[in-house]
Amino acid sequence: MDLTSIRDAFDRVSKKQKVSYSKTQEVIEKVQQEIEKVAKVLIEIPNGPEAGDQKRALLVELQTKLSEMGPSTQVGASQKEVNLAVSKYGKVVDKIFCTDIANAYRDVQFDPHVINQIVALHFYRQGLFDLGDCFVKEAQEADGAGLKAPFYEMYQILEQMKAKNLLPAIVWATRHHDELQKKGSSLEFKLHQLQFVNCLHQGGRNAALQYARSSFVPFASNHMTDIQRLMGCLLWAERLQSSPYADMLAATHWDSVATEFTRECCSLLGQAYESPLHVTISAGAQALPTLVKLATIMANKKQEWQNMKQLPVEIELSKEFQFHSIFACPVSRDPSTAENPPMLMPCGHVLCKQSIQKLAKELHTKLLYELLERHLYRSGMIHHRRKGHGTCCWSLINQRIMALHVASDKYHGLGSGRNL
Repeated sequence: MDLTSIRDAFDRVSKKQKVSYSKTQEVIEKVQQEIEKVAKVLIEIPNGPEAGDQKRALLVELQTKLSEMGPSTQVGASQKEVNLAVSKYGKVVDKIFCTDIANAYRDVQFDPHVINQIVALHFYRQGLFDLGDCFVKEAQEADGAGLKAPFYEMYQILEQMKAKNLLPAIVWATRHHDELQKKGSSLEFKLHQLQFVNCLHQGGRNAALQYARSSFVPFASNHMTDIQRLMGCLLWAERLQSSPYADMLAATHWDSVATEFTRECCSLLGQAYESPLHVTISAGAQALPTLVKLATIMANKKQEWQNMKQLPVEIELSKEFQFHSIFACPVSRDPSTAENPPMLMPCGHVLCKQSIQKLAKELHTKLLYELLERHLYRSGMIHHRRKGHGTCCWSLINQRIMALHVASDKYHGLGSGRNL
């Protein structure tokens, strides 16, 4: 959800309020000065038969000055600007935060068993095992233990890592050594590296050296530079915090290794690092304003909205929700498929194959058809999972088509000359 417009509107309200406050304070100070000035003169007037007239004249003069100053008018004008900004801010908030999202609802059939498994899996992967067990029990799902077991082990290891105990994580990494090597992961070495620094800091030089001899040999071919730096730490065993290797003691190493362990564990379990339920709801929240607006426009075509298989507009999502690119043809607006792949034309434009064929068939003159057929023959297919979105400027295509029309007219004009 884009909150930039709300932030800008709020900043405008805040700015107007500050300006209004400054103007109000300025007006109040001026009025106070005039009153204090007159009050000081009134006190100095001696009692006598003419004192009443003098005081009355001063008060009339004060009233005249205050009327000329117009304090209520000045304060009212600044307050009016604040009220106008607040009113606009409310409209911006109402526009973005739509209270009725039921308009975007579509009657889609879901498998309750699959939905229950997704929700239970989300609880387990977040470490909410009691909540997950309660949900599985109330939803009457039978395979709750199978969903819980892999993540239960992962969170037990993470709890031990929080307590500065790396042995369970090292045992897990050793057990999955072959899988981690195939993925090119250095998690196992990072765990041993962290354990070495922990041994050096708590057990001293001898304990760290003994651990290095027993653990670093298998990693010497790929991590020799890191191992050499770790051996340098032995020279500063008693004063590691003030050594050139003080960064080895940073707490961020524990956090980064815990994050990498979670990522690798989920990968070996065949699960994404981010919860699918969380990703789905977050992406849906971004798409919701567009869907609500589309549903409002199509309010008179309710049946068509319910039966629609493809949205007529493109919904922009953040990069974290774009896992692979899909090319959409700028002519037909259809996504590319293996049967209708994107084609790179010699002019540099990209269209789907069927769109190019359709354009060729719809042109009436023989020359235009031959030229476009030649473009189609020379077009190269682009893989439909090609990284990055293909782009095509429809206005440039129109210009090229107009140029072909001109060429066609010249062709027919020369032909007419030959006939004469």
